[in-house]
Amino acid sequence: MSRSIGFSCLLLLLACSLSQAAEKNIIFFITDDESPTLGCYGDAIAVTPNIDALATDGTRFTNAFATTASCSASRSVVMSGLHNHRNGQYGHQHAFHKFSSFYNVISLAMPRVLARAGYRTAQIGKYHVAPEEVYRFEKYIKGNGRNALQMANAAREFITDTEDERPFFLYFGTSDPHRGGGKDQTSKLELKADLFGNKPNRGSHQGIDEVFYDPAKVPIPDFLPDTAETREELAQYYQSCSRIDQGVGRLVEILKEAGLYDKTMIVFTSDHGMAFSGGKTTVYEGGLKVPFVVRNPYQKKRGVVSKAMISHIDITPSLLDFAGGLDAKTNGPQDPLNANKYWKDRGENLKENRGAQYTSYHGKSWIPILGNADAEHWETVFASHTFHEIQMYYPMRVVRDKKYKLIWNIAHGLPYPFASDLWAASSWQAQFRKGKDAPYGKKTVGQYINRPRFELYDIYADPNESKNLAINPQFAKVLEAYQAKLKAFQKRMQDPWIMKWDYE
Repeated sequence: MSRSIGFSCLLLLLACSLSQAAEKNIIFFITDDESPTLGCYGDAIAVTPNIDALATDGTRFTNAFATTASCSASRSVVMSGLHNHRNGQYGHQHAFHKFSSFYNVISLAMPRVLARAGYRTAQIGKYHVAPEEVYRFEKYIKGNGRNALQMANAAREFITDTEDERPFFLYFGTSDPHRGGGKDQTSKLELKADLFGNKPNRGSHQGIDEVFYDPAKVPIPDFLPDTAETREELAQYYQSCSRIDQGVGRLVEILKEAGLYDKTMIVFTSDHGMAFSGGKTTVYEGGLKVPFVVRNPYQKKRGVVSKAMISHIDITPSLLDFAGGLDAKTNGPQDPLNANKYWKDRGENLKENRGAQYTSYHGKSWIPILGNADAEHWETVFASHTFHEIQMYYPMRVVRDKKYKLIWNIAHGLPYPFASDLWAASSWQAQFRKGKDAPYGKKTVGQYINRPRFELYDIYADPNESKNLAINPQFAKVLEAYQAKLKAFQKRMQDPWIMKWDYE
Protein backbone atom coordinates (compact mmCIF):
# COMPACT_ATOMS: atom_id res chain seq x y z
CA MET A 1 0.00 0.00 0.00
CA SER A 2 2.79 2.41 0.92
CA ARG A 3 4.55 1.65 -2.38
CA SER A 4 1.35 2.48 -4.26
CA ILE A 5 0.97 5.76 -2.39
CA GLY A 6 4.61 6.61 -2.99
CA PHE A 7 4.29 5.87 -6.71
CA SER A 8 1.13 8.00 -6.90
CA CYS A 9 2.94 10.88 -5.19
CA LEU A 10 5.77 10.53 -7.67
CA LEU A 11 3.36 10.71 -10.59
CA LEU A 12 1.69 13.74 -9.04
CA LEU A 13 5.02 15.49 -8.63
CA LEU A 14 5.95 14.67 -12.21
CA ALA A 15 2.62 16.01 -13.46
CA CYS A 16 3.08 19.22 -11.49
CA SER A 17 6.60 19.58 -12.86
CA LEU A 18 5.39 19.17 -16.44
CA SER A 19 2.56 21.62 -15.86
CA GLN A 20 4.92 24.23 -14.50
CA ALA A 21 7.48 23.71 -17.28
CA ALA A 22 4.84 23.94 -20.01
CA GLU A 23 4.04 27.46 -18.86
CA LYS A 24 7.47 28.81 -19.75
CA ASN A 25 7.23 28.96 -23.53
CA ILE A 26 9.54 31.12 -25.66
CA ILE A 27 9.12 32.94 -28.96
CA PHE A 28 12.33 34.49 -30.23
CA PHE A 29 11.53 36.92 -33.03
CA ILE A 30 14.52 38.17 -35.06
CA THR A 31 14.26 40.46 -38.07
CA ASP A 32 16.78 41.05 -40.84
CA ASP A 33 18.59 44.43 -41.00
CA GLU A 34 16.35 46.51 -38.73
CA SER A 35 17.39 49.49 -36.61
CA PRO A 36 15.35 50.75 -33.62
CA THR A 37 12.97 52.55 -36.01
CA LEU A 38 9.90 51.76 -33.95
CA GLY A 39 7.25 53.87 -32.28
CA CYS A 40 8.32 52.62 -28.85
CA TYR A 41 11.82 53.97 -29.55
CA GLY A 42 10.44 57.44 -30.21
CA ASP A 43 10.21 57.20 -34.00
CA ALA A 44 7.44 59.66 -34.86
CA ILE A 45 6.38 58.08 -38.15
CA ALA A 46 6.85 54.34 -37.54
CA VAL A 47 3.57 52.42 -37.56
CA THR A 48 4.45 49.57 -35.21
CA PRO A 49 1.59 49.29 -32.69
CA ASN A 50 2.09 45.63 -31.84
CA ILE A 51 5.78 45.88 -30.98
CA ASP A 52 5.01 49.08 -29.10
CA ALA A 53 2.41 47.15 -27.09
CA LEU A 54 4.99 44.49 -26.20
CA ALA A 55 7.30 47.22 -24.94
CA THR A 56 4.48 48.69 -22.84
CA ASP A 57 3.95 45.23 -21.34
CA GLY A 58 7.62 44.37 -20.87
CA THR A 59 11.14 45.78 -20.92
CA ARG A 60 12.60 47.87 -23.73
CA PHE A 61 16.38 48.08 -23.89
CA THR A 62 17.85 51.28 -25.32
CA ASN A 63 21.47 50.06 -25.35
CA ALA A 64 21.26 46.69 -27.10
CA PHE A 65 24.08 45.81 -29.47
CA ALA A 66 24.87 43.22 -32.10
CA THR A 67 28.48 42.10 -32.08
CA THR A 68 28.75 42.26 -35.86
CA ALA A 69 26.54 43.86 -38.52
CA SER A 70 26.54 40.88 -40.86
CA CYS A 71 23.67 38.42 -41.17
CA SER A 72 25.25 34.96 -40.81
CA ALA A 73 28.02 36.00 -38.48
CA SER A 74 25.55 37.79 -36.21
CA ARG A 75 23.09 34.91 -36.16
CA SER A 76 25.86 32.51 -35.19
CA VAL A 77 26.51 34.74 -32.17
CA VAL A 78 22.81 34.90 -31.33
CA MET A 79 22.49 31.11 -31.52
CA SER A 80 25.71 30.20 -29.71
CA GLY A 81 26.36 32.91 -27.13
CA LEU A 82 29.90 33.14 -28.53
CA HIS A 83 31.60 35.89 -30.54
CA ASN A 84 31.82 34.90 -34.19
CA HIS A 85 35.63 34.91 -34.23
CA ARG A 86 35.37 32.22 -31.54
CA ASN A 87 32.52 30.13 -32.91
CA GLY A 88 34.19 30.00 -36.33
CA GLN A 89 31.47 31.55 -38.48
CA TYR A 90 33.41 34.57 -39.73
CA GLY A 91 30.96 35.53 -42.47
CA HIS A 92 28.12 34.39 -44.72
CA GLN A 93 27.06 30.76 -44.71
CA HIS A 94 25.37 30.54 -48.11
CA ALA A 95 26.64 30.05 -51.67
CA PHE A 96 30.37 30.44 -52.34
CA HIS A 97 31.01 32.25 -49.05
CA LYS A 98 30.86 28.91 -47.22
CA PHE A 99 31.57 30.06 -43.64
CA SER A 100 30.52 27.67 -40.91
CA SER A 101 30.65 27.31 -37.14
CA PHE A 102 32.95 24.80 -35.49
CA TYR A 103 31.32 21.44 -34.84
CA ASN A 104 31.91 21.54 -31.09
CA VAL A 105 29.74 24.65 -30.79
CA ILE A 106 26.94 22.06 -30.62
CA SER A 107 27.53 22.00 -26.84
CA LEU A 108 26.19 25.55 -26.48
CA ALA A 109 23.94 25.97 -29.54
CA MET A 110 20.56 27.55 -28.76
CA PRO A 111 18.20 24.89 -30.15
CA ARG A 112 20.32 22.07 -28.77
CA VAL A 113 20.51 23.33 -25.19
CA LEU A 114 16.82 24.24 -25.06
CA ALA A 115 15.88 20.77 -26.32
CA ARG A 116 18.03 19.25 -23.58
CA ALA A 117 16.29 21.57 -21.10
CA GLY A 118 12.99 19.92 -22.00
CA TYR A 119 11.68 22.07 -24.86
CA ARG A 120 10.16 21.13 -28.18
CA THR A 121 11.87 23.36 -30.71
CA ALA A 122 10.92 24.75 -34.11
CA GLN A 123 12.29 27.24 -36.60
CA ILE A 124 10.53 29.26 -39.27
CA GLY A 125 11.90 31.80 -41.76
CA LYS A 126 15.50 32.87 -42.13
CA TYR A 127 18.10 30.44 -40.74
CA HIS A 128 21.46 31.35 -42.35
CA VAL A 129 23.89 29.46 -40.10
CA ALA A 130 25.83 26.23 -40.46
CA PRO A 131 26.31 23.36 -39.86
CA GLU A 132 22.66 22.41 -39.54
CA GLU A 133 23.56 19.52 -37.25
CA VAL A 134 25.05 22.00 -34.79
CA TYR A 135 22.06 24.35 -34.85
CA ARG A 136 19.43 21.65 -35.31
CA PHE A 137 15.77 22.21 -34.42
CA GLU A 138 13.30 19.38 -33.99
CA LYS A 139 10.89 20.90 -36.48
CA TYR A 140 11.29 23.22 -39.48
CA ILE A 141 8.20 25.14 -40.57
CA LYS A 142 7.92 26.58 -44.06
CA GLY A 143 7.01 30.23 -44.25
CA ASN A 144 7.30 33.30 -46.45
CA GLY A 145 10.00 35.41 -44.84
CA ARG A 146 8.54 38.52 -46.50
CA ASN A 147 5.15 38.01 -44.86
CA ALA A 148 5.42 37.70 -41.07
CA LEU A 149 1.64 37.40 -40.77
CA GLN A 150 1.66 34.34 -43.01
CA MET A 151 4.60 32.97 -41.01
CA ALA A 152 2.63 33.37 -37.78
CA ASN A 153 -0.30 31.46 -39.25
CA ALA A 154 2.04 28.72 -40.44
CA ALA A 155 3.47 28.39 -36.92
CA ARG A 156 0.06 28.25 -35.25
CA GLU A 157 -0.18 24.46 -35.25
CA PHE A 158 3.19 24.12 -33.53
CA ILE A 159 2.39 26.81 -30.95
CA THR A 160 -0.99 25.33 -30.02
CA ASP A 161 0.01 21.65 -30.04
CA THR A 162 -1.57 20.10 -26.94
CA GLU A 163 -0.38 16.53 -27.53
CA ASP A 164 3.21 17.34 -26.51
CA GLU A 165 3.37 18.43 -22.87
CA ARG A 166 6.77 20.06 -23.21
CA PRO A 167 7.00 23.87 -23.36
CA PHE A 168 7.74 25.21 -26.82
CA PHE A 169 10.56 27.28 -28.24
CA LEU A 170 9.90 28.98 -31.59
CA TYR A 171 12.71 30.71 -33.50
CA PHE A 172 10.93 33.16 -35.80
CA GLY A 173 13.17 34.85 -38.40
CA THR A 174 11.83 37.25 -41.01
CA SER A 175 13.58 38.24 -44.24
CA ASP A 176 12.15 41.74 -43.86
CA PRO A 177 13.37 44.47 -43.97
CA HIS A 178 16.41 43.14 -45.90
CA ARG A 179 16.96 44.67 -49.34
CA GLY A 180 15.60 42.76 -52.29
CA GLY A 181 12.74 42.38 -54.73
CA GLY A 182 13.97 44.75 -57.41
CA LYS A 183 13.77 48.52 -57.87
CA ASP A 184 10.84 50.88 -57.51
CA GLN A 185 10.08 51.56 -61.17
CA THR A 186 7.46 54.16 -60.24
CA SER A 187 10.24 56.47 -59.02
CA LYS A 188 10.99 59.54 -61.17
CA LEU A 189 14.63 59.52 -60.07
CA GLU A 190 17.42 58.17 -62.26
CA LEU A 191 18.67 56.05 -59.36
CA LYS A 192 15.66 54.15 -58.14
CA ALA A 193 15.05 52.86 -54.61
CA ASP A 194 15.33 49.24 -53.64
CA LEU A 195 11.94 47.72 -52.76
CA PHE A 196 13.10 46.12 -49.48
CA GLY A 197 10.82 43.16 -50.14
CA ASN A 198 7.75 45.27 -50.87
CA LYS A 199 5.51 44.45 -53.80
CA PRO A 200 6.06 46.69 -56.85
CA ASN A 201 3.53 49.36 -57.83
CA ARG A 202 2.31 49.72 -54.24
CA GLY A 203 1.00 46.18 -54.20
CA SER A 204 0.26 44.23 -51.03
CA HIS A 205 1.44 40.94 -49.63
CA GLN A 206 -1.39 38.50 -48.97
CA GLY A 207 -3.33 39.40 -45.85
CA ILE A 208 -1.16 42.44 -45.11
CA ASP A 209 -2.54 45.92 -44.66
CA GLU A 210 0.49 47.62 -46.20
CA VAL A 211 1.58 50.93 -44.70
CA PHE A 212 2.95 53.35 -47.30
CA TYR A 213 5.28 56.13 -46.19
CA ASP A 214 5.83 59.59 -47.66
CA PRO A 215 9.54 60.05 -48.52
CA ALA A 216 9.25 63.72 -47.58
CA LYS A 217 8.34 62.82 -44.00
CA VAL A 218 10.81 60.06 -43.12
CA PRO A 219 13.45 60.97 -40.51
CA ILE A 220 17.04 60.85 -41.76
CA PRO A 221 19.51 59.03 -39.49
CA ASP A 222 22.63 61.08 -38.81
CA PHE A 223 24.86 58.61 -40.67
CA LEU A 224 22.92 59.09 -43.93
CA PRO A 225 22.75 62.02 -46.36
CA ASP A 226 19.48 63.87 -46.70
CA THR A 227 18.86 63.29 -50.39
CA ALA A 228 15.85 62.34 -52.50
CA GLU A 229 17.42 58.91 -53.08
CA THR A 230 17.89 58.27 -49.36
CA ARG A 231 14.34 59.37 -48.61
CA GLU A 232 12.80 57.07 -51.20
CA GLU A 233 14.79 54.10 -49.89
CA LEU A 234 13.88 54.86 -46.29
CA ALA A 235 10.19 54.99 -47.23
CA GLN A 236 10.49 51.47 -48.66
CA TYR A 237 12.41 50.30 -45.58
CA TYR A 238 9.74 51.64 -43.21
CA GLN A 239 7.00 49.88 -45.15
CA SER A 240 8.83 46.58 -44.74
CA CYS A 241 9.18 47.19 -40.99
CA SER A 242 5.44 47.79 -40.62
CA ARG A 243 4.75 44.47 -42.31
CA ILE A 244 6.86 42.78 -39.63
CA ASP A 245 4.77 44.43 -36.93
CA GLN A 246 1.60 42.82 -38.28
CA GLY A 247 3.26 39.43 -37.89
CA VAL A 248 4.00 40.22 -34.25
CA GLY A 249 0.35 41.15 -33.79
CA ARG A 250 -0.84 37.88 -35.29
CA LEU A 251 1.47 35.85 -33.05
CA VAL A 252 0.05 37.60 -30.00
CA GLU A 253 -3.49 36.86 -31.23
CA ILE A 254 -2.66 33.17 -31.62
CA LEU A 255 -1.16 33.03 -28.14
CA LYS A 256 -4.16 34.76 -26.57
CA GLU A 257 -6.67 32.55 -28.40
CA ALA A 258 -4.85 29.47 -27.09
CA GLY A 259 -4.54 30.81 -23.53
CA LEU A 260 -0.74 30.93 -23.89
CA TYR A 261 0.02 34.65 -23.90
CA ASP A 262 0.62 34.76 -20.16
CA LYS A 263 2.74 31.62 -20.37
CA THR A 264 5.08 32.74 -23.15
CA MET A 265 8.10 35.01 -23.15
CA ILE A 266 8.46 37.00 -26.39
CA VAL A 267 11.82 38.48 -27.37
CA PHE A 268 11.95 40.89 -30.32
CA THR A 269 15.22 42.03 -31.91
CA SER A 270 17.16 42.25 -35.18
CA ASP A 271 20.40 40.67 -36.33
CA HIS A 272 21.88 44.19 -36.79
CA GLY A 273 21.08 47.66 -38.08
CA MET A 274 19.47 48.83 -41.31
CA ALA A 275 20.90 47.95 -44.73
CA PHE A 276 22.38 51.31 -45.64
CA SER A 277 26.04 52.26 -45.92
CA GLY A 278 26.95 53.49 -42.45
CA GLY A 279 24.71 50.83 -40.94
CA LYS A 280 24.93 47.21 -42.05
CA THR A 281 28.47 45.75 -42.39
CA THR A 282 29.96 48.54 -40.26
CA VAL A 283 30.73 48.67 -36.55
CA TYR A 284 29.33 52.19 -36.25
CA GLU A 285 26.27 52.71 -34.07
CA GLY A 286 24.01 52.46 -37.12
CA GLY A 287 25.23 48.92 -37.68
CA LEU A 288 25.44 47.59 -34.15
CA LYS A 289 22.55 49.21 -32.28
CA VAL A 290 19.40 47.09 -32.47
CA PRO A 291 15.84 47.12 -31.13
CA PHE A 292 15.42 44.82 -28.16
CA VAL A 293 12.08 44.23 -26.42
CA VAL A 294 11.38 41.46 -23.93
CA ARG A 295 7.88 40.66 -22.76
CA ASN A 296 8.26 38.21 -19.87
CA PRO A 297 4.79 37.21 -18.58
CA TYR A 298 6.22 36.64 -15.10
CA GLN A 299 7.79 40.08 -14.88
CA LYS A 300 5.99 42.09 -12.19
CA LYS A 301 6.86 45.59 -13.34
CA ARG A 302 5.74 46.54 -16.85
CA GLY A 303 6.62 49.24 -19.36
CA VAL A 304 10.20 49.44 -18.18
CA VAL A 305 12.87 51.27 -20.17
CA SER A 306 16.34 49.94 -19.43
CA LYS A 307 19.57 51.77 -20.28
CA ALA A 308 21.65 48.72 -19.37
CA MET A 309 24.10 47.66 -22.07
CA ILE A 310 23.29 44.21 -23.40
CA SER A 311 24.82 42.26 -26.26
CA HIS A 312 23.74 39.57 -28.69
CA ILE A 313 26.12 37.19 -26.88
CA ASP A 314 23.60 37.35 -24.00
CA ILE A 315 20.63 35.91 -25.87
CA THR A 316 21.21 32.16 -25.68
CA PRO A 317 22.25 32.11 -21.99
CA SER A 318 19.23 34.33 -21.19
CA LEU A 319 16.75 32.03 -22.93
CA LEU A 320 18.34 29.03 -21.25
CA ASP A 321 18.14 30.82 -17.91
CA PHE A 322 14.42 31.47 -18.42
CA ALA A 323 14.04 27.78 -19.27
CA GLY A 324 15.73 26.79 -16.01
CA GLY A 325 18.64 25.11 -17.75
CA LEU A 326 21.54 27.52 -17.10
CA ASP A 327 24.25 26.50 -14.64
CA ALA A 328 25.12 29.62 -12.65
CA LYS A 329 28.56 28.26 -11.73
CA THR A 330 29.76 27.41 -15.24
CA ASN A 331 27.59 29.93 -17.14
CA GLY A 332 26.83 27.02 -19.41
CA PRO A 333 24.10 24.39 -19.77
CA GLN A 334 23.14 22.35 -16.71
CA ASP A 335 22.93 19.32 -18.97
CA PRO A 336 25.81 19.87 -21.40
CA LEU A 337 26.16 17.77 -24.50
CA ASN A 338 29.55 16.07 -24.79
CA ALA A 339 30.48 17.24 -28.28
CA ASN A 340 33.44 14.92 -28.75
CA LYS A 341 31.37 11.87 -27.83
CA TYR A 342 28.47 13.06 -29.98
CA TRP A 343 30.54 13.32 -33.13
CA LYS A 344 32.52 10.15 -32.37
CA ASP A 345 29.31 8.16 -31.97
CA ARG A 346 28.25 9.47 -35.37
CA GLY A 347 31.50 8.21 -36.87
CA GLU A 348 32.64 11.71 -37.76
CA ASN A 349 36.37 12.35 -38.10
CA LEU A 350 36.86 15.87 -36.79
CA LYS A 351 40.60 16.33 -36.85
CA GLU A 352 40.11 19.65 -38.63
CA ASN A 353 37.76 22.55 -38.04
CA ARG A 354 36.43 21.20 -34.77
CA GLY A 355 37.05 24.15 -32.49
CA ALA A 356 37.73 23.81 -28.79
CA GLN A 357 35.73 22.46 -25.89
CA TYR A 358 32.88 24.86 -25.23
CA THR A 359 31.52 24.80 -21.70
CA SER A 360 30.48 28.39 -21.00
CA TYR A 361 28.95 31.35 -22.83
CA HIS A 362 30.66 34.66 -23.55
CA GLY A 363 27.37 36.35 -22.68
CA LYS A 364 25.38 36.44 -19.46
CA SER A 365 21.68 36.32 -18.70
CA TRP A 366 19.60 39.49 -18.60
CA ILE A 367 16.63 37.69 -17.06
CA PRO A 368 17.47 38.98 -13.54
CA ILE A 369 17.38 42.64 -14.66
CA LEU A 370 14.05 42.56 -16.52
CA GLY A 371 11.68 45.05 -14.97
CA ASN A 372 14.45 46.98 -13.24
CA ALA A 373 15.08 50.30 -14.96
CA ASP A 374 18.11 51.08 -12.80
CA ALA A 375 19.92 47.75 -13.19
CA GLU A 376 23.23 47.53 -15.04
CA HIS A 377 24.45 44.59 -17.11
CA TRP A 378 27.76 45.13 -18.94
CA GLU A 379 30.15 47.98 -18.23
CA THR A 380 31.80 47.31 -21.58
CA VAL A 381 30.64 45.61 -24.77
CA PHE A 382 32.76 44.33 -27.63
CA ALA A 383 32.23 43.84 -31.34
CA SER A 384 34.08 41.56 -33.74
CA HIS A 385 33.58 41.84 -37.51
CA THR A 386 35.75 39.99 -40.02
CA PHE A 387 33.77 39.19 -43.19
CA HIS A 388 30.37 39.82 -44.70
CA GLU A 389 30.63 38.36 -48.19
CA ILE A 390 33.82 36.34 -48.64
CA GLN A 391 35.46 38.98 -50.86
CA MET A 392 34.88 41.62 -48.16
CA TYR A 393 37.87 41.04 -45.90
CA TYR A 394 37.94 43.97 -43.52
CA PRO A 395 38.36 42.84 -39.89
CA MET A 396 37.37 45.34 -37.21
CA ARG A 397 37.40 45.05 -33.44
CA VAL A 398 35.50 47.33 -31.10
CA VAL A 399 35.44 48.15 -27.41
CA ARG A 400 32.65 50.40 -26.15
CA ASP A 401 31.36 51.60 -22.82
CA LYS A 402 29.03 54.48 -22.01
CA LYS A 403 31.82 57.06 -22.36
CA TYR A 404 34.15 56.03 -25.19
CA LYS A 405 34.17 53.77 -28.21
CA LEU A 406 37.33 52.52 -29.93
CA ILE A 407 37.31 50.96 -33.40
CA TRP A 408 40.40 49.15 -34.66
CA ASN A 409 40.31 48.92 -38.46
CA ILE A 410 42.80 46.09 -38.81
CA ALA A 411 42.85 46.26 -42.62
CA HIS A 412 42.87 50.05 -42.69
CA GLY A 413 45.31 50.09 -45.61
CA LEU A 414 42.58 48.70 -47.85
CA PRO A 415 39.57 50.63 -49.15
CA TYR A 416 36.46 49.73 -47.20
CA PRO A 417 34.67 46.88 -49.05
CA PHE A 418 30.99 47.11 -49.92
CA ALA A 419 28.33 44.44 -49.74
CA SER A 420 26.97 44.00 -53.26
CA ASP A 421 23.50 45.31 -52.36
CA LEU A 422 24.84 48.30 -50.43
CA TRP A 423 27.15 49.29 -53.29
CA ALA A 424 24.21 49.27 -55.72
CA ALA A 425 21.95 51.22 -53.34
CA SER A 426 20.67 54.48 -54.81
CA SER A 427 21.30 56.21 -51.45
CA TRP A 428 25.03 55.40 -51.79
CA GLN A 429 25.49 55.73 -55.54
CA ALA A 430 23.92 59.18 -55.64
CA GLN A 431 26.70 60.50 -53.40
CA PHE A 432 29.51 58.31 -54.70
CA ARG A 433 29.04 59.67 -58.21
CA LYS A 434 29.59 63.20 -56.88
CA GLY A 435 33.14 62.37 -55.83
CA LYS A 436 35.09 61.74 -52.65
CA ASP A 437 34.34 65.16 -51.19
CA ALA A 438 30.59 64.64 -51.35
CA PRO A 439 28.95 64.53 -47.91
CA TYR A 440 27.72 61.23 -46.56
CA GLY A 441 26.14 61.65 -43.14
CA LYS A 442 28.77 63.09 -40.79
CA LYS A 443 31.57 62.00 -43.13
CA THR A 444 32.52 62.44 -46.74
CA VAL A 445 32.43 59.68 -49.32
CA GLY A 446 36.22 59.54 -49.21
CA GLN A 447 36.33 59.31 -45.42
CA TYR A 448 33.84 56.47 -45.50
CA ILE A 449 35.89 54.46 -48.00
CA ASN A 450 39.37 55.16 -46.60
CA ARG A 451 39.53 54.76 -42.84
CA PRO A 452 42.28 55.31 -40.28
CA ARG A 453 43.77 52.53 -38.19
CA PHE A 454 41.97 53.71 -35.05
CA GLU A 455 38.76 55.61 -34.52
CA LEU A 456 38.11 56.87 -30.98
CA TYR A 457 34.82 58.58 -30.16
CA ASP A 458 33.43 60.20 -27.06
CA ILE A 459 30.25 58.23 -27.55
CA TYR A 460 28.47 60.02 -24.71
CA ALA A 461 29.05 63.52 -26.05
CA ASP A 462 29.27 62.50 -29.72
CA PRO A 463 26.79 59.64 -30.29
CA ASN A 464 26.93 60.24 -34.05
CA GLU A 465 30.66 59.37 -34.16
CA SER A 466 31.51 62.56 -36.01
CA LYS A 467 34.85 63.48 -34.40
CA ASN A 468 37.73 61.00 -34.32
CA LEU A 469 39.74 61.67 -31.15
CA ALA A 470 42.40 59.08 -31.96
CA ILE A 471 44.41 61.75 -33.82
CA ASN A 472 44.12 64.26 -30.97
CA PRO A 473 47.24 64.25 -28.71
CA GLN A 474 45.08 65.30 -25.76
CA PHE A 475 43.38 61.88 -25.87
CA ALA A 476 46.58 59.83 -26.21
CA LYS A 477 46.18 58.26 -22.76
CA VAL A 478 42.51 57.44 -23.39
CA LEU A 479 43.47 55.83 -26.70
CA GLU A 480 46.18 53.78 -25.02
CA ALA A 481 43.83 52.64 -22.25
CA TYR A 482 41.13 51.47 -24.65
CA GLN A 483 43.68 49.76 -26.88
CA ALA A 484 44.77 47.81 -23.80
CA LYS A 485 41.13 46.88 -23.05
CA LEU A 486 40.65 45.68 -26.59
CA LYS A 487 43.82 43.62 -26.61
CA ALA A 488 42.92 42.04 -23.26
CA PHE A 489 39.50 41.11 -24.63
CA GLN A 490 41.06 39.51 -27.70
CA LYS A 491 43.43 37.50 -25.54
CA ARG A 492 40.62 36.36 -23.25
CA MET A 493 38.41 35.38 -26.18
CA GLN A 494 41.25 33.72 -28.10
CA ASP A 495 40.77 35.99 -31.10
CA PRO A 496 43.18 34.87 -33.88
CA TRP A 497 43.46 38.49 -35.10
CA ILE A 498 45.27 39.49 -31.93
CA MET A 499 48.53 38.81 -33.75
CA LYS A 500 47.86 41.84 -35.97
CA TRP A 501 49.02 44.09 -33.11
CA ASP A 502 52.54 42.84 -33.81
CA TYR A 503 52.50 42.13 -37.52
CA GLU A 504 50.63 45.13 -38.90
